[in-house]
Amino acid sequence: MAKDKSIFTCTECGGTSARWMGKCPSCNAWNTLIEGSTEPAAVKNRFGSVHASLAPTSEVLPLSAIEAADFDRHPTGIDELDRVLGGGMVEGGVVLIGGDPGIGKSTLLLQAVDALQRSGMSTLYVTGEESGAQVAMRSRRLGMPDSQVPVLPEIQLEKILHTLQARKPGIAIIDSIQTVYSDQLTSAPGSVAQVRECAAHLTRAAKSTGTTIVLVGHVTKEGALAGPRVLEHMVDTVLYFEGDTHSNFRLIRAIKNRFGAVNEIGVFAMTEKGLKGVSNPSAIFLSQHSEPVPGSCVMVTLEGTRPLLVEIQALVDSGGPSPRRLSVGLDRDRLAMLLAVLHRHAGVACMDQDVFVNAVGGVRISEPAADLAVMLAITSSLRGKPLPKGFIAFGEVGLAGEVRPAPRGQDRLKEAAKLGYTVAVVPKANAPKKSDKAFAGLTIYPVERIEEAMQVVRGLD
Repeated sequence: MAKDKSIFTCTECGGTSARWMGKCPSCNAWNTLIEGSTEPAAVKNRFGSVHASLAPTSEVLPLSAIEAADFDRHPTGIDELDRVLGGGMVEGGVVLIGGDPGIGKSTLLLQAVDALQRSGMSTLYVTGEESGAQVAMRSRRLGMPDSQVPVLPEIQLEKILHTLQARKPGIAIIDSIQTVYSDQLTSAPGSVAQVRECAAHLTRAAKSTGTTIVLVGHVTKEGALAGPRVLEHMVDTVLYFEGDTHSNFRLIRAIKNRFGAVNEIGVFAMTEKGLKGVSNPSAIFLSQHSEPVPGSCVMVTLEGTRPLLVEIQALVDSGGPSPRRLSVGLDRDRLAMLLAVLHRHAGVACMDQDVFVNAVGGVRISEPAADLAVMLAITSSLRGKPLPKGFIAFGEVGLAGEVRPAPRGQDRLKEAAKLGYTVAVVPKANAPKKSDKAFAGLTIYPVERIEEAMQVVRGLD
């Protein structure tokens, strides 16, 4: 079959050009022409068939008349990964996983696909960045010398699709999507056109054959997935690998999941034998102090459906005429707002002090439920007096000084009680309405305003 000619389409007006130009000839917009391919006369659509579609054509029916069925899942055997996926791999699903180089994407996927192969599921590992020998070396390093996972070192899309059609694996890993290219386009692998077209073909192959496809994606220096943003819209699930390469701990966060909860996280520890799930992730985010220290307050945050205990540390020191406000893992603009509320409604002035706030363990907290813990940690550091041993706090603080409830407050309190915490300052709306054995040993102080929280803390000194 003759090779298709390229055509360039404007993303602004939809105009076309036979060659690339810096300015669209139709709307005069700059740098908007994207390469695509024209179909030969015998081919009616971009997928090479007149009847190629993601599902067979059927009649139009109301939602009430359509039978709803649960998706069949295949657990990987790695509990933390299954938690993020929503219970396991879904038949015909497409998963995109991104992260910094060397953070452990290929390691985790090789462990997962080997576990699925041992459970009886047919698999395929397509590597475009490494040779088969390099993948085999990693397998032996991870303690899997007898792994039976089939490996295909290939970057040409047409050959990959042919192999998928011939072998019909239950799950296929494409490592990575930026290395795959199609002969139908003249641009280099990793370009916007190549990534978009290759992802579209692989997505169609997954939906039409029932093969679960996992795409490994590169990230930019800002941490976002490289390539067109439409890539994230095509797939069913988007996972991000987070963590410092100098630390042993890694987080996987679900940014998008059509088959499960978003913002769910899985916690792993990097070992000599690969990534191992952490059963008690709260221990990572808590510093081990023999005695309480000033400027430390533990809060309970929610990551997806999982409550986590995180230590918030604050350091307040004299700062001169231009005091600094610095936060790590928390919103810096929100820190400035909390300092203003603290001064106006609680009488705690920090206008001439440097204020540094840190969430221990490298976790990022975006929910406002951290407000109360941040303010109590700052006050503790300023006074030089530690909070009581076994103390936790959570709650959103408004500009008027009110303490607002946090979502799923009961679950947060149960997690704190389970881990042995004894004192909790929480929004009044989150306080349990009746006694519950799940809160045994936990003394709860409900508050409505930040002034009340400060009075409770001073009374506990």
